Order: sequence, then C-alpha cells, then structure tokens
Amino acid sequence: NSGIIRHKGKILATIDNAKIFLNIQKEFGTFSKYIWSFTEGQIIKNKDDNFVVSSPLSDRISKDLKKRGMKYVGSVIIYSYLQAIGVINDHELGCFCYEK
Repeated sequence: NSGIIRHKGKILATIDNAKIFLNIQKEFGTFSKYIWSFTEGQIIKNKDDNFVVSSPLSDRISKDLKKRGMKYVGSVIIYSYLQAIGVINDHELGCFCYEK
C-alpha cells in the first residue's frame, strides 16, 4: 500500500527486522524474555515528574538490536516501546495509574 510506506529501505528493513525478531525468539524463547532480561524482570518506575525520551536502558536495547542487524530501532523508538509494553512506568507521580 503506497499510502502506508513509500520508502523501499524501510520496507526491506521491516522484512529483515522480522527475521531478526524470530532469531531473538529462538535464542531467548520469547521476545518478551529478551526484553525483560535487560531489567531482570523489574519494572522501571518514574521517580519524579522529569520526563525524558530515552534512557540508558533504551540505549542498551537499541544498541543490542542494531548489533543484531535491526534497522530503525533508535533509542527514542525503543523508549516509547518500553513504555507501551509496561517495562517503563512513566506515569506522573499523582496519576492513578502510577503504582507505588
């Protein structure tokens, strides 16, 4: 669909990234286990209301994914992903979703 992605490099990267994702699943059992191995299963919680767009954790995961051959997996994208899947809890301290 030309309305979704028009950049050939991104299309090819998506295919290659999927292959690498499957290799990570084989190596760790699941992609989830791979991701959680970086925090030893611990959720990273916001300690203050100073919000960032990347962290040493997202830097490490991004670097590892790039080393494995993935493309378009920069630290900011990985940080957003970690927030979305619950590895990083970046809710404001006063938010009802922030677990103490």
